[in-house]
Amino acid sequence: MTKIVNHWIGGKAVEGTSGDHGPVTDPATGRITTKVAFASAGEVDAAVAAAKDAFAGWGRSSLAQRTSILFRFRALLDAHRDEIAELITAEHGKVHSDALGEVARGLEIVDLACGINVQLKGELSTEVASRVDVAAIRQPLGVVVGITPFNFPAMVPMWMFPIAIACGNTFVLKPSEKDPSASVRIAELLAEAGLPDGVFNVVHGDRIAVDRLLEHPDVKAVSFVGSTPIARHIHTTASAHGKRVQALGGAKNHMLVLPDADLDAAADAAVSAAYGSAGERCMAISAVVAVGAIGDTLVEKIRERAEKIRIGPGSDPESEMGPLITAAHRDKVASYVAGAAAEGAEVVLDGTGYTVEGHEDGHWIGISLLDRVPTGAKAYRDEIFGPVLCVLRVDTYEEGVALINASPYGNGTAVFTRDGGAARRFQLEVEAGMVGVNVPIPVPVGYHSFGGWKDSLFGDHHVYGNDGTHFYTRGKVVTTRWPDPADAPEGVDLGFPRTH
Repeated sequence: MTKIVNHWIGGKAVEGTSGDHGPVTDPATGRITTKVAFASAGEVDAAVAAAKDAFAGWGRSSLAQRTSILFRFRALLDAHRDEIAELITAEHGKVHSDALGEVARGLEIVDLACGINVQLKGELSTEVASRVDVAAIRQPLGVVVGITPFNFPAMVPMWMFPIAIACGNTFVLKPSEKDPSASVRIAELLAEAGLPDGVFNVVHGDRIAVDRLLEHPDVKAVSFVGSTPIARHIHTTASAHGKRVQALGGAKNHMLVLPDADLDAAADAAVSAAYGSAGERCMAISAVVAVGAIGDTLVEKIRERAEKIRIGPGSDPESEMGPLITAAHRDKVASYVAGAAAEGAEVVLDGTGYTVEGHEDGHWIGISLLDRVPTGAKAYRDEIFGPVLCVLRVDTYEEGVALINASPYGNGTAVFTRDGGAARRFQLEVEAGMVGVNVPIPVPVGYHSFGGWKDSLFGDHHVYGNDGTHFYTRGKVVTTRWPDPADAPEGVDLGFPRTH
């Protein structure tokens, strides 16, 4: 009998009533292993109502209560990290080590939320006028929503809900319908940690569920990570309904390699950043920009390393790269490689048509490397979200930076060089939200915020770090004047010494 993943509303699993379900596939075999219930607008309303009811108590709970629950959740998450990684591998396809790394990065944000007390400290100015004090405080918003992608089914939700609930909000998560099981297991661990019913809810579904969340009058804020077109839709629609929005979109991350760079280190970095997690991550390096005469040597070093990557089921400890999430996505990624030569690129490695013996029906694709890619080629212009690396050639540093800055995306970028002055110029001149210097995937640690520029971010706030706390709270300033007790009317004894 096929497993069914249901919603989590009001502290318990709730069977779907809409009658609509979506298939969940094992990417390594191509077999449908699970069905996920798709929520109707009414079921979304039930989840929001549960969150709104819970906010009445949770929003007034003490910081000590919130953080003690999060500490217990962190211990449970740590104890069950292998189990959650196995769920991710079974539904997403990434290798177990990648899945474990995803859980570890999510734990960083839980750590941050456990210490939220410091970030929620207010400010006080005394005697701004005679006997007048001014205090600034931050308060929770209410019901907030997270809409998250398939590529990190545990980590990206944990970029959002730990900080949101630590700040006193209640949360409704709409995870990807392609790999939903990790989110429900996380909900169970939160309940086991003692989180009150309704503080964290999960509804599955498609556009019906998303659009209802975006327009629901009781939802105060929406966080999203996904492609640029959908991020733009999320931002436009939710903002039009009066909600605070942070919507992180797509990317085309460039790695600029200067002539003085350590080319072995640069090649290692390019391979791991382009092909890790099968390229299905918004911080993948998808374009290497080689400056000067180093291009041929760098491409050859990348090719030598890429050809050695072991591709196989994510559950196989020998595998270094797994399949793609769906057959349709695999075919779309392959189309960029198939059309590259006609658009002027040199196909150094062609990963299309790759299969794994014994798993022929899996969503397999091999490593692809395209050299001398024109900036007008689709493989360069589009976010491919697969194991395809484009190499572009430029003559100078200035030409390389101009090429990067001409991209409509501005998520992450990197420079490889031994020259500190060149690196300093790059980090100031490049138009991107996250920059790596000899670091190919500059994902910030939990106490710094994650987010891009241009078409990679819609809204003013990045996720987690200080931006996360500010996004999930709103400021209030209180101005107070109290009379001096010594000025109390005659006959009223406050036990305060008279001074006149």
